[in-house]
Amino acid sequence: MHKKKVLIIDDDARNIFALKATLKAKSFDCISCLGAHEALDLLRTNEPVDAILMDMMMPEMDGYDAIPLIKKIESRRQTPVFAVTAQAMVGDREKCLQAGADDYISKPIDVDKLLQLLKDI
Repeated sequence: MHKKKVLIIDDDARNIFALKATLKAKSFDCISCLGAHEALDLLRTNEPVDAILMDMMMPEMDGYDAIPLIKKIESRRQTPVFAVTAQAMVGDREKCLQAGADDYISKPIDVDKLLQLLKDI
């Protein structure tokens, strides 16, 4: 059984570091991108990715713009995208899901909730 690979897209290297450390401890492989453009380039390759954690608030291109573009990539249509946002206000979950996210998790990340999201990938 191969390790599941999670792509972390976040403009804050500290968030990536913390998520990678958490997920590696739970036997996931992780790759990361500091922006949506870089992530889209990677996702257009054959790099195996089992799930995507997308920070919704980033400069240049935010998650709301990036998720529909990811879902347009033929080979990535079935790849679950989980929105990660510090904005935990009423309506944010719906906004993330409308953008095409498969689910939503707020910061600071609840590790148990994150693992629950990833258990079915």
